[in-house]
Amino acid sequence: MTFKHEPTTARSWLFAPGDSEKKMLKAMEGDADIVLIDLEDAVAADAKAAARPMVHDFIKANPDQRHRLWVRINPLDGPHTLLDLAAIMPAHPGGIMLPKVYGRADVEACDKYLEALEVANGIEQGSTPLIVLMTETAEAMFHWGDYKGAPRVVALTWGAEDLADSIGASSNRNADGSYSFTYEMARSFCVLGAATAGVSAVETISADFKDLEALRLRAEKVRRDGYRGMMAIHPAQIPVINAAFTPTDEEVAEAQEIVDLFAANPGVGAIGWKGGMLDRPYLARAERLLRQAGKL
Repeated sequence: MTFKHEPTTARSWLFAPGDSEKKMLKAMEGDADIVLIDLEDAVAADAKAAARPMVHDFIKANPDQRHRLWVRINPLDGPHTLLDLAAIMPAHPGGIMLPKVYGRADVEACDKYLEALEVANGIEQGSTPLIVLMTETAEAMFHWGDYKGAPRVVALTWGAEDLADSIGASSNRNADGSYSFTYEMARSFCVLGAATAGVSAVETISADFKDLEALRLRAEKVRRDGYRGMMAIHPAQIPVINAAFTPTDEEVAEAQEIVDLFAANPGVGAIGWKGGMLDRPYLARAERLLRQAGKL
C-alpha cells in the first residue's frame, strides 16, 4: 500500500443514524466537517440489514459530499463488520470509523478487508482513511502508543460509555458530573497516542446537546490540551465546535509574529519577546497553529 494519508484537519464530527435518510440528509446539509453515518450503536441489530443499503445509496447519491461522508461500522469482534463493509464500500465513503478495538491488530485486519474491497470496486488501494475509536475496551487502554505507522489511521478518538461497561463500572462520573479518574486518563492517553502516531486527536461527545456553554468551555479546554476536533450528536453543537477549534485572528497574528521573529534571527535557540523569552517549542506551536489555520 503506497497511499499516504495526512492527519485529518476536521474540527467537527457529527453522528447520524444510518437507518434514517432524513437525519443523514440533515447532518450533511449542515456545517459539520465530517458526517459520521452510524451503523453501530444508533442502529438496532434487527435493523442493520436494512440500514446498509440505505447508507450505500445515500453516499452514492451525493458524490460531491463523499469526502465528508464517513461510516462507523460495527466492531470486528461481532458478526456485522464484513457485511457493513461489503455493502458500503462500492459507494466509496470518505472514511471509516473503527469502534471497540483491542489494539493495532484490529486496525491491520480492517486494512486488509478494505484493501480487498477497494480493489474489487475500482477504488485506489489504501485510499480509505480510518479514525480509531479507542478506550471502548479495557484491553485497548494498554495499547495507545502502538499506532505509529498503522495503515490508514488519520485520527484517534476515545469514548467513556463502553469503557465503563467493559470494566464493570456503575458510572464514569464524579459526584459533580465530571469524568472520574479512569476516563480522564483515557482522554490523556488519546492525545498522547495521537501525538506518538503523528495523527489528530478527536474529543469524545458531549451528551447534553442543550448545554452549549458547557460544550464551548470543554471544547476550548481540550483544544488547549492538544485536541484537534470533537464529536457531536446534534447539529446545534456544530457551530460551537467549529468555532472552538478554529484559530482566532488574534492567535494567528501572534503565531505569525513568533514565526517571523525566529525567521529574522536564524540559528537562535531562544529570543526575547514581549518582556519574556521564547524558545524553540514556542516556534513549533506557532507553526502548528498556522498550519491548522491554513496559513503555512
